[in-house]
Amino acid sequence: MRRLQAPFGNWEPASLSEAVALFAGRDVRWWVAGGIAVELAVGRVLRPHGDLDVLVLRRDQLAVQRALAGWEWWAADPPGSLRPWSPGELLPFGVHDVWCRPGPDRPWRVQFMLDESQGTEWVSRRDARVRRPVDALGATSAAGVPFLVPEVQLYYKAKSPRPKDEVDFAAALPVLDGTQRRWLIEALTRTYGRRADGRACVHPWVARLQA
Repeated sequence: MRRLQAPFGNWEPASLSEAVALFAGRDVRWWVAGGIAVELAVGRVLRPHGDLDVLVLRRDQLAVQRALAGWEWWAADPPGSLRPWSPGELLPFGVHDVWCRPGPDRPWRVQFMLDESQGTEWVSRRDARVRRPVDALGATSAAGVPFLVPEVQLYYKAKSPRPKDEVDFAAALPVLDGTQRRWLIEALTRTYGRRADGRACVHPWVARLQA
């Protein structure tokens, strides 16, 4: 099987309007994710972006293939290596990134992330104890773009925050209401509240969320 090893080539991220057009008329839930989702929540551009992340539930993964018919789809399996994603193939748990481009000599346009669900609940792939109703997973911008709510996006960014993640957290903090802050504090404590040696610890974002 042909594989691509990192680095995988150039990116020319799809615009938000292109992403909306790809899924127009399709019965599938999807949300813009990553730093762009945070920007949609705060209502302003924060920094440049090298890619476009879109989250879908694993159960809807084949909708990606239907929406991007004629494109190339490459699964990160394992991470650090891309291999072709065959038409109709169901990617298993543990494979949750798919890179997509219109053709072999074209830049990458969209990266899809597959997340877990049980019935009407979204379930974090990092910690199955962290969940919420699928209906409460996203919001929609004034321009009609669905995006991941900031508390969920920040939860994913909190694992090993990079400088850009700190920028996103600082920008999102003022727009989080009390319910959003409480959810994020609980999620951070559940998932990141223990060191590797088992000792309790407090994620550095918790104190700022409580302030």
